[in-house]
Amino acid sequence: MGPSADGERRLVAPPAYRRANGHGRWAHIYAALDLGTNNCRLLVARPTGAGFRVIDAFSRIVRLGEGVAEAERLSDAAIERTLAALAVCAGKIRRNRVTRVRAVATEACRRAANRDEFFARARAEAGIALESIDQAAEARLALAGCASMLDPDLDDGHALLFDIGGGSTQISWLKPARAGSGGAPEVLATCFMPCGVVTLSEKFGGREVDEARYAAMCDYVSGQLVQCNGSNGMAGGTRAAQMIGTSGTVTTLAAVMLDLPRYVRAKIDGLEVQFDDIARASARLRAMSYEERAAHPCIGTDRADLVIAGCAILDAIQRHWPAGRLHVADRGLRDGILMGLMADADREADGALA
Repeated sequence: MGPSADGERRLVAPPAYRRANGHGRWAHIYAALDLGTNNCRLLVARPTGAGFRVIDAFSRIVRLGEGVAEAERLSDAAIERTLAALAVCAGKIRRNRVTRVRAVATEACRRAANRDEFFARARAEAGIALESIDQAAEARLALAGCASMLDPDLDDGHALLFDIGGGSTQISWLKPARAGSGGAPEVLATCFMPCGVVTLSEKFGGREVDEARYAAMCDYVSGQLVQCNGSNGMAGGTRAAQMIGTSGTVTTLAAVMLDLPRYVRAKIDGLEVQFDDIARASARLRAMSYEERAAHPCIGTDRADLVIAGCAILDAIQRHWPAGRLHVADRGLRDGILMGLMADADREADGALA
């Protein structure tokens, strides 16, 4: 039994009953789609005792937000690239017989004046119903996806979670829930910086970046950080006991640091790296030509002109909050969506028992 919103008590099926009887979350197959400024990414999953098991996935760089910062519109070419990727996602959703799906669009669509027209085409041509979420919702989903990585016994009780996107960067200052409390992390402050790898590359260039241009990138991002967090309790120089980074930038740098011949999620997700090691990996990337970065098995042509901008954003974050080490998360918004979909299914099924 458990209390309802009006104080009455209602039946709540225990997890073992749900699983044995295909009840709640166990009655469904789930899909989470994250359409960002740069990437279109899909996860298809089944529930497990501890969370979920991915049974299919898709990721393609579509650069939906290319030029949006200046034009405030999605370009025709970007829309066509994205619709093609969404059609692939729709096929995977059908083939896996998904029964619960949520597809969200982030910064590029928040900025674009022709967002509604694009959403209508996505529904009509690919069968994908996109929803635009605000920055706060995006940050909450990223936190839900990464919450299990937070150490509940941090000495000073603070952690920093950041997500470097294509069009923006979200940074959250957190207090993890105490071990065994069953509670959720407390968000103490959140900074939404209107600067991501696509927008920064468009401003400074990304193919050939010398040290002077890289320094200018870092200075620009530092200025953006000061503007967006100066009044919200996230003062620069405050040392976080734990820092978690969820983005293609940090996973790519970790793969370069490990000299992986190809990207392997199991070797990256949860990896703890020192700032000095990150700095050396960043310097290696900056010493490469565009062609060398494009040929790297963990970067490729789609990201070769964006990865240096990501390094600059990460560099500025690390200078601002000198934690000294970073936990790399190959998880985030899609994982948070999946956890939310499963929780919703449990609540709906329990409501039917009342």
